[in-house]
Amino acid sequence: FSSSFFEEYKMAYLWSEIKTALPPSKVEFVQQFNEKIDPSIIAMLQQAKELLYGQAMASQLLQISQIILDFSWEKLNTGTWKDVDKEWRRVYSYGCLFKTAALCQSKPTEETVQEAIKTCDMGLLMGAVIMDNLLQKLVGILQNRVKKRRLHNTDQNDTHCLKKLKTELISVPEINPALVLPRLHCPALERFRTDYLIPQKPVILEGIINHWSAFKDHQWSLGYLRQVAGCRTVPVEIGSRYTDDEWSQILLTVNEFIDNYILQPERGNGIGYLAQHQLFDQVPELKQDISIPDYCCLGEGDEDDITINAWIGPVGTVSPLHQDPLQNFLAQVVGRKYIRLYSPEDTDKVYPHQSGLLHNTSQVEVENPDLEHFPNFAKAPFQECVLHPGEVLFIPAKYWHYVRSLDVSFSVSFWWS
Repeated sequence: FSSSFFEEYKMAYLWSEIKTALPPSKVEFVQQFNEKIDPSIIAMLQQAKELLYGQAMASQLLQISQIILDFSWEKLNTGTWKDVDKEWRRVYSYGCLFKTAALCQSKPTEETVQEAIKTCDMGLLMGAVIMDNLLQKLVGILQNRVKKRRLHNTDQNDTHCLKKLKTELISVPEINPALVLPRLHCPALERFRTDYLIPQKPVILEGIINHWSAFKDHQWSLGYLRQVAGCRTVPVEIGSRYTDDEWSQILLTVNEFIDNYILQPERGNGIGYLAQHQLFDQVPELKQDISIPDYCCLGEGDEDDITINAWIGPVGTVSPLHQDPLQNFLAQVVGRKYIRLYSPEDTDKVYPHQSGLLHNTSQVEVENPDLEHFPNFAKAPFQECVLHPGEVLFIPAKYWHYVRSLDVSFSVSFWWS
């Protein structure tokens, strides 16, 4: 039998797998909402459930699920995100669930399954967890049905493009030995707490993440990222830095992000950067490749209070000089980053923006400062380093830090209190 026959065979039985993941009966498919949800939408949600467990055509379920999504999407995009009621986020997730089911009935094509994966991802990004995280279960089933790219050929093409990129001149600053950050190899918890955490001093820790699968069994690379997450839809930041006027966010698959913003940036619209904390929830395989540094146990909160962020981007991506309210371990996995740190005691010399939104960000371009407008910046003492793969930088809370990627870079940060 041909490989295409087996692909069609797998697609034909996709709906059986989806149904197995759903509650076995409509009685067990529970939908409960408070009075903030319009009765008309609740009626549509009930109708969609009846269609899901009935003998209706997939087109009917698809039509009503799209109405639910359109209505709830308007609610999600009215006002600021923090003011969006969680009930409407749950309605949006149910709409994504019903649309995914409608797309997977009958004999879905590979394109239809890709649309269903995007629908689940939108629910995971914009909605709220429903039915024991059912959308995450469904996307796992769907991802296994997407025809895998020819990874060998893709890896060869990626390697060729990366070699081409390396011919570009990358500005690697010379580190002044008098300003270099201290380094420690696997310090004892008590020494780290006494010498760096309590006095709030930055330090580079070596040897504390070498055991990660991201360096061993599942070595992180563009090819591996394609393999585990290539078809997944994620928000991508467009622009060299978030303070630029042209900075924006768009939704792309990881494959599109790699192709258009890392390997062939001339095809994209400026610099693209994947920076988000939801990636590890969306793609559990990536989260299994890392672990929280033991030193986080010295904090005040529980492990669940630690925010884990992914930072994936091309050469030249810049995080402007800014500060964060929490302690930060920045773990470098792929590529190098140039980092400069300023103490919060010198906040007045780094000229924070006066606006509320950017009050934690400096107005100064660190490597090309306008000293006529910001004369005291030259008087601000700083420390610096080039962070290499396998190294972890401790950035104390409210410490000002500037970051520039010297290579294609994968980093993970852990924010803790």
